Amino acid sequence: MNNIEEVWTKTIEAIGAKVGSQTFDLWFRPIRLVELQEQQLVLEVPNKFFKEWIEDHFPGVIPETVEKFLKKNISVKFRIFEKKDDPALKKIETKQENRRAKLANRGIFLNPKFVFDTFVVGASNQFAHAAARAIADAPGKAYNPLFIFGGVGLGKTHLMNAIGNKIVDKQPNTRLMYAPAEQFTNEFVYSMRNDKMDEFKTKYRSLDVLLIDDIQFIAGKSGTQEELFHTFNALYDLHKQIVFSSDRPPRDISPITERLRSRFGMGLIADIQIPDIETKIAILGKKSDMEGIQLPEDVSYFLASRIKSNIRDLEACMIRLGAHSSLTGRTITVEMTKEILRDLIHDEEKALTVDYIQKHVCEYFDKKVQDIKAKKRTRDIAFPRQIAMYLSKALTDCSLSEIGKNFGGKDHSTVIHACKLIEERRKKDEELDRKVDYLIKKIKGN
Repeated sequence: MNNIEEVWTKTIEAIGAKVGSQTFDLWFRPIRLVELQEQQLVLEVPNKFFKEWIEDHFPGVIPETVEKFLKKNISVKFRIFEKKDDPALKKIETKQENRRAKLANRGIFLNPKFVFDTFVVGASNQFAHAAARAIADAPGKAYNPLFIFGGVGLGKTHLMNAIGNKIVDKQPNTRLMYAPAEQFTNEFVYSMRNDKMDEFKTKYRSLDVLLIDDIQFIAGKSGTQEELFHTFNALYDLHKQIVFSSDRPPRDISPITERLRSRFGMGLIADIQIPDIETKIAILGKKSDMEGIQLPEDVSYFLASRIKSNIRDLEACMIRLGAHSSLTGRTITVEMTKEILRDLIHDEEKALTVDYIQKHVCEYFDKKVQDIKAKKRTRDIAFPRQIAMYLSKALTDCSLSEIGKNFGGKDHSTVIHACKLIEERRKKDEELDRKVDYLIKKIKGN
């Protein structure tokens, strides 16, 4: 297969099957084929942020897939398509790139865009943000270790990088390491196999600040856990700052040794929740300004109210809209947004109301909707009611009082009790957890 256009068509089809339709539509469909120069494939992407996202989240996916069809090794070069030049934006980007290069020469790989000034603070992340700033101002003295947890795409990595960026700005000679847990594990395994453990230990145990992202990755890896335990002790005893992030709290990371779990909880544990609509709109405003995307207020509200998963998906939608606007010259409007993101927001546009959730829950438990709205307290009625309240809070934007009204006028404290009860039981009861997951998928139409 030598025709490069045919190869590219086959490549994107294979990638689509591998990453799923939603990811493909967001990140791979907008990529344009430019040419193949000997062993380098030149591709065009909408903007610099898009390029960085592909390189950070899907490294190797494109060249590895192309190589299967070309039967030879290739490299990929991304070229930025820019209809308009923004001198101010380019100046900022150049400064960020120079700073990134200087830090990289010292083995410090931080994203220069992830700083405290670009982090939007809301009720969902206020505590974690305050803790991160305190640590950046006084590493090793405020909270040690800091353990940040929260769902995918809610800002943990942003805060981790912001801590690192602030520290090296104030104290340029700080020996700092930011690394995903997978990198720590890979380096450890490599050092073990190549008799370089002394170098590995020196590298990590001589740091002033250690930031490890996605620490849940080490679950089940006994050798990595053992080495991290001793690295932790060496740094902690010298009052060096340690920060971990995870998609779950320490108690839910399994299997890990109890002594390491206890180390995670020795300092401060801070969680990040899904933000409310107002915070989402503020995030979109700040991100669109940073990327030079003209995003009208009504479009921001539309996206914030429809995309309920996480900030990463919200930003991805904004970038896709910016890409289409840049490539076609169209102004971003709500109608354009509905058109471009129709596959992504289809589920969100379904009537995810409390009534809709009650209907599905009652069908599952073979109960009548009027029963869970009534005052009956028998277990066979109370349990489905609690499930429905829990799902109503998780899947709609309704307030606790609004949810209570939809259950026969229950007050907000009843809803809070139900939500806490189900949340705690899900952690202990695997069968219940599976039932709730099934209902969520059924209600969302997945």
